[in-house]
Amino acid sequence: QAPFNPDPTKNVKMRIAGVPGLVLVVAMAVTGYAGAAALTTALAALGGPFGMLGGIGLLLLLGLISRALSQIGFEGLFKAVLNRLRAKGHTLEEIAEVVDGYWFVSAQLKRKLRHYLWLWGGQSGGARKC
Repeated sequence: QAPFNPDPTKNVKMRIAGVPGLVLVVAMAVTGYAGAAALTTALAALGGPFGMLGGIGLLLLLGLISRALSQIGFEGLFKAVLNRLRAKGHTLEEIAEVVDGYWFVSAQLKRKLRHYLWLWGGQSGGARKC
């Protein structure tokens, strides 16, 4: 038996491979077939009009997205979105409305993002209540 390896990068790699693998396994289970027929049918279904190659591309895209999210996290992703909105010239009030409109974001993360906006307001001289 191989000894336990506490290297966190291997765990992240396993999780990255797990997302597309899990999607593929679920798609294979839904097809009702077994073996190679389940694999080809699942890939073709995932690929839509692009067939099996589209399914493989979708799984690769899911792997890249999960890798990016595992590196920066959801909070970092949302902060990058807020930075982009500010770079495009949106006011802090408009950005706060966007944050409030995120129905899929937890209340705790919304508070962190509002605090992030509040810090921006303090840096520009016009501290505001978020």
